[in-house]
Amino acid sequence: MRQLLLTARLDIAESLRAPWFLVYTLVFGGIVALLFVFGLSESRVLGFIGLSRLLVTYIQLAMVIVPIFVLITTVRSVAGDREAGVFEYLLSLPVSIGAWFWGKIFGRYAVIFAPVFLAMLGAVLWGISSEINIPWSVFGYYTALLAAMALCFLGLGMFISAVARSTDTAQGAAFMLWLVLLLFLDLILQGVMIQNHIDPKTVVTIALVNPLQVFRTAALAMFDPQLVVLGPAAYVIFDLFGSGGYRIYALAYPSLLGLSAALAGYFHLRRGDLL
Repeated sequence: MRQLLLTARLDIAESLRAPWFLVYTLVFGGIVALLFVFGLSESRVLGFIGLSRLLVTYIQLAMVIVPIFVLITTVRSVAGDREAGVFEYLLSLPVSIGAWFWGKIFGRYAVIFAPVFLAMLGAVLWGISSEINIPWSVFGYYTALLAAMALCFLGLGMFISAVARSTDTAQGAAFMLWLVLLLFLDLILQGVMIQNHIDPKTVVTIALVNPLQVFRTAALAMFDPQLVVLGPAAYVIFDLFGSGGYRIYALAYPSLLGLSAALAGYFHLRRGDLL
């Protein structure tokens, strides 16, 4: 445990000095600032008022930005250390592979989640000081949703980094994964399946394997419990999970996916050739 915590602290210190962390923090802080500048917290559109509209806009933007930032920065963790010859020094130190691997995950998770959460928390604190009604249930669920999203793509990124033999290969694989998930977002490619007379339930089920689609649908469900915007696909979702069950699924499935990917990357690294 001590080795794990030391590795996590070292990874946090290294990330705080990296240029990508500054950009990452400025992006989310800038998003909240711009949303306030444009008056989203004081407007009313389609029933979304006050801080509720700011939060729903923020979560939609975060779902696009967080995955690619997490993937591109995380895939360099193991693959970059392998190219830099860190493993040669690691094998000579009293640090286990497990403590090193999971320490990097814990440290990177803290660095990834903190700016996203603090930006949203800053919006809530501003709302409290301005005597704006705070949707605490929405804030709590969105916080859990962002935590699950960060864990999901962190685990996927660590798996790619552990399997890839070079940084270029890892970054290329991460970008392709993000691109494929975007293509399946909002049933874009599923339309082709429907044209080929595939069962609509099968199409929706395939869509719900995509964590990005799961996140987006769960965010919409907070303000549109009937998911009218999804049309007939909403009936399939409610038949499979129910309203409350889908919210639980949106947190549990991505978290388990990220943890499973991280475990697979760890076992691959442990059994493979580190050098």
